[in-house]
Amino acid sequence: MSMTQQAEPAVGGPPASGPKQTDGRTARRPPALRLLARPEVGVFLGAVAVLVFFLIAAPPVRDGSSMANILYQSSTIGIMALPVALLMIGGEFDLSSGVAVISSALTASMLSYQLTVNVWTGVIVALIASLAIGAFNGWMVVKAGLPSFLVTLGTFLILQGTNLAVTKLVTGNVATDDISDMDGFDQARKIFASSFDVGGVQVKITVIWWLVFAALATWVLLRTKYGNWIFAVGGNKDSARAVGVPVRFTKITLFMLVGFGAWFVGMHNLFSFNTVQSGEGVGQELIYIAAAVIGGCLLTGGYGSAIGPVFGAFMFGMVQQGIVYAGWNPDWFKAFLGVMLLGAVLINLWVQRTATRR
Repeated sequence: MSMTQQAEPAVGGPPASGPKQTDGRTARRPPALRLLARPEVGVFLGAVAVLVFFLIAAPPVRDGSSMANILYQSSTIGIMALPVALLMIGGEFDLSSGVAVISSALTASMLSYQLTVNVWTGVIVALIASLAIGAFNGWMVVKAGLPSFLVTLGTFLILQGTNLAVTKLVTGNVATDDISDMDGFDQARKIFASSFDVGGVQVKITVIWWLVFAALATWVLLRTKYGNWIFAVGGNKDSARAVGVPVRFTKITLFMLVGFGAWFVGMHNLFSFNTVQSGEGVGQELIYIAAAVIGGCLLTGGYGSAIGPVFGAFMFGMVQQGIVYAGWNPDWFKAFLGVMLLGAVLINLWVQRTATRR
């Protein structure tokens, strides 16, 4: 008998060479579909289209100073659209964000002027008040179990009435007094409302703050535990609570972030114009929400990004100023925005369906 034996082939050995079979669970989607799955892709394409359109239809847009003005208008919307977007990803709304901006500015202005103190005292008190309003909204939503739509609608009405009534009571007018000659005004103006030169073009500091806040919000969403909590509570708060996510803390702090954004934009308004009209801010909350929706945030929560609302706010700024530079009737601005909003929603829906299709 031979000392060596030839190995017999095993039963059910490896199949003949050929393409590997995969099922739907293991198949990898093409890179193009994975890219489309990003919530900001649709609005980026829309922003490029709007930019190209106005570059052709309104030649003044090509000027550097015009673009700086467009970016400024976009930044005043975008700074608030960022925390509003985070709140929407977390599954909630804030209809009081527009008038909260004015409430913050009125608080800082009247307190500083009436008490004759350094304007930084009013700025700090306004910050505390704005955060308190956000905390109240969040507490009412998570503690009482009321829909954020109803809670913040109530806050909207309270702030709107308080803004006008208190301003008339304190100043005897519908606007606050000029605080430009008070201590600390120049220092605060440098932070909230200054400009800097870029190639002979004056650019507002809010553009830089806008981009900084967008980068910070993106990092929070994609690289921190808190970002995971935001997506979790927006997707399904009960499931999130079951796996240990602090739902109450997350939602309350999201409302407080909106309060912080309202404070920052309010300070910009105050130190840009030195005075505040108490009846302003109504309707701005819809602009912030629309910028977030156009930016890819779902109304149902659990989906979105911080970059998308940046492009959404840019589209708003571009349309708002582009209509003026094109010499068109500005009365059509809101109609144009409505069409843009519906178009963006349809594009986002198409992008999501395309991205999830096998």
